Amino acid sequence: MTAEQKRQLIERLTVTASEITHIPQQFFTVTIKELPDENFGIVGKSIDEIKRNYKP
Repeated sequence: MTAEQKRQLIERLTVTASEITHIPQQFFTVTIKELPDENFGIVGKSIDEIKRNYKP
């Protein structure tokens, strides 16, 4: 993700969580933990393999 995408994600997650829970935004903390694609898998395949084979 780019820095701008991360900024938008943090902002939107905070706003949405606050709207749903009625807890003020200043009480939310968002952490983005990025893992190397080869260290994370779904359905028996690593993310880097899934990305390589993805065809929209």
